[in-house]
Amino acid sequence: MSEIPAYLRNGYITPEELEKFIPLPSEERLRKRPVAVPECPQEIPCAPCREICPTGAISMPTPNDLPIVDYDKCIGCSLCVQICPGLAFFMVHYVGGKARITMPHELLPVPEKGEEVVLLNRVGEPVGKGKVLTIVPREKSKGDTPIIIVEVPIELAWDVRAVRVVRE
Repeated sequence: MSEIPAYLRNGYITPEELEKFIPLPSEERLRKRPVAVPECPQEIPCAPCREICPTGAISMPTPNDLPIVDYDKCIGCSLCVQICPGLAFFMVHYVGGKARITMPHELLPVPEKGEEVVLLNRVGEPVGKGKVLTIVPREKSKGDTPIIIVEVPIELAWDVRAVRVVRE
């Protein structure tokens, strides 16, 4: 019997584990424009990301294969983030000393543009504060989940994968 991978045992994947499954984009590419990053380590039958990509940047020889993004072909449109039923696609873009993370947001309330939010890591632990730059509401998303773009400290670019809205 094979050992259960740590990401399945723990319920989340670490940035270090992620690098074992996919090559991460270079800093030079991260500074050009947003780029899709699949955080999808399980070989399960699923391919909406490949089907919706307008440039063919996502390759999966079969629907059971892991999605691999050709970072040079990715135009940063976020359709893969919107359509992924497993909420496993994110976009990362370095702008100056900050990073912009495009992510699905399933929790209520949905933040407002310009709102300061608590940044959460993959475990759900607070790691800092960020600012919401853009919201694609559920009604306008290609999937069934609102999408947000959050500006975060660049050193948290590979840690932040959710936010918490805190209002008085």
